[in-house]
Amino acid sequence: MINFKTVHTISSEAEYEAALRAIRPYFDVEPEEGTPEAANFEALALLIGHYEERQHPIAAADPVDVLRLSMEANGRSQSDLAELLGSRSRASEILNRHRQLTLEQIRKLAKEWHIPAGALVGELELA
Repeated sequence: MINFKTVHTISSEAEYEAALRAIRPYFDVEPEEGTPEAANFEALALLIGHYEERQHPIAAADPVDVLRLSMEANGRSQSDLAELLGSRSRASEILNRHRQLTLEQIRKLAKEWHIPAGALVGELELA
């Protein structure tokens, strides 16, 4: 049984390093589900994840950066974007940060180019 009076979140870099050392063996030999070792593995992973989220938050990606990265990774050009959006000027305005993506454009990019819609939603500083 867990002693809930002694359970606590990771609150220092030293505790974080100790938790990383403690979880490392579980990656070599993953514990069988339902065992106390599996529960310990899961608890350590949650505590480590929580600490990392607090200490090293990851900022949301810029929608235009996500779009450009996807285009580069998939060999797509501004012309391809213009064809998808139906307007060369609209594609240019978006890539040059003069216009935000609309909900319709986000849906189209998600469906046709398989970019997660959530990655295209965000506040964009317009130029």
